[in-house]
Amino acid sequence: MGTRKPAENDVFSGQTPKVIADFDPPKKPKRNKYALACSFLASMTSVLLGYDIGVMSGAAIYIKRDFKLSDVKVEILVGILNLYSLLGSAAAGRTSDWIGRRLTIVFASAIFFAGALLMGFSTNYAFLMVGRFVAGVGVGYALMIAPVYTAEVSPASSRGFLTSFPEVFINAGILLGYVSNYGFSKLPPHLGWRFMLGIGAVPSVFLALGVLAMPESPRWLVMQGRLGEAKGVLDKTSDSLEEAQLRLSDIKEAAGIPEHCNDDVVAVSKKSHGEGVWRDLLVHPTPSVLHILLAGAGIHFFQQSSGIDAVVLYSPRIFEKAGITKDTDKLLATMAVGFTKTLFILVATFFLDKVGRRPLLLSSVAGMIGSLALLGVGLTIVDHSEHKMVWAVAWCLIMVLAYVSFFSIGLGPITWVYSSEIFPLRLRAQGCSIGVAANRVTSGVISMTFLSLSKAITTGGAFFLFAGIASVAFAFFYTLLPETRGRTLEEMEELFGTFFQWRTKMRELEKQKTGQQLQMGTTATVAKN
Repeated sequence: MGTRKPAENDVFSGQTPKVIADFDPPKKPKRNKYALACSFLASMTSVLLGYDIGVMSGAAIYIKRDFKLSDVKVEILVGILNLYSLLGSAAAGRTSDWIGRRLTIVFASAIFFAGALLMGFSTNYAFLMVGRFVAGVGVGYALMIAPVYTAEVSPASSRGFLTSFPEVFINAGILLGYVSNYGFSKLPPHLGWRFMLGIGAVPSVFLALGVLAMPESPRWLVMQGRLGEAKGVLDKTSDSLEEAQLRLSDIKEAAGIPEHCNDDVVAVSKKSHGEGVWRDLLVHPTPSVLHILLAGAGIHFFQQSSGIDAVVLYSPRIFEKAGITKDTDKLLATMAVGFTKTLFILVATFFLDKVGRRPLLLSSVAGMIGSLALLGVGLTIVDHSEHKMVWAVAWCLIMVLAYVSFFSIGLGPITWVYSSEIFPLRLRAQGCSIGVAANRVTSGVISMTFLSLSKAITTGGAFFLFAGIASVAFAFFYTLLPETRGRTLEEMEELFGTFFQWRTKMRELEKQKTGQQLQMGTTATVAKN
């Protein structure tokens, strides 16, 4: 009998619940390596956008000299890709519904491959603009389809973490572009910039090959009636078989497939399930949807209007204004910007779910305001001095690095995470597309006007302007954007809709949740007795 007591004590001491907990899906967040690898590969398409942004900052120096371009033509050349990308983003949804998410990513890589080659072999400005158009369409496809695939393949436990991947790879691409600039700057000027742009075709080939090893999106498979294949993908990408079944059930309901239909291949109606979505989003939105739309489009607008693309695209020009005259030194300083930006975006990725969205976002914007203002001061001092001031050059370099660091720990990644999680499921695709459009248009306007703006109000004045816009952004985020970490979709809709009174609504939700927990505890106690 003495040997049996430990087993009995184990039962009463809670050992059995520990065994159950080992199989509890919430205990396994971020451990599904298959889903992680799929999301990783899909998000790597964002490298294409990042590389183009980064490489054009240095290539523009040599293109201007080779083709004897004015600053206005350089602005258009650098910034027009953002507007071209809208065409790709607009077409990506229909294309992905037609050929699938995976092949759409391959298609995006192929388009960018062609665009990079066209840019590399350009013989004049017009030819170069054709290459920019083709590459821009490819970037637009990649920018839109990667988050969609990631959201559809990821398990619920790690979807928020994985959503930040595209921003990480955009920064990695920017850094690669900066490294390419420095590496090929040693070549003759007429060859250097062509290699900088043309070598961008190489990563697109590896991306296309890597994506072919990924499974198709389970949602797309269900939309095609291929339930057997969808179930196989969901079993691999979910935290448990139970979650896989729940995800399959939800997708079947959205696709209009009866719950009892479990054949491997079924007939699916091809009618649109998005009827009325644009009406509910733009024409007759509820207060909650209007608040969500304002927050989603607003955070994308302020991410770009606070000047990040001006710094990333025109870093060599900014450092030249600060007093760095040698091309290789300017490109080295620009590489430091890319390295710093990439490092801090990685730090932010691991703190998003621990610290919360608002604390990171507000501290990020506050730091951006200070660094932009101090950069404006440094550039103004340099502009009004008759000789080179070494301390002012160092000051400007430090402030640029500080600015991209603050941007990368908050506003950079949180923009994509926040806008993807606040829209109701039915409105998410269209809502996110509005955010992406606001992001790209604003980026295009900033990048196509920065040089002209700098001439009109000086480079220092331009950064004072960006500091002012960032101040407005801080007020907007502080007053209108509630914390979303740990909130369910149902709570999200309840949380939004009160605009400036969201704090009161949040307190009410907390009281309701506490009351429900107490009631559940009381019910459980009564049941035991």
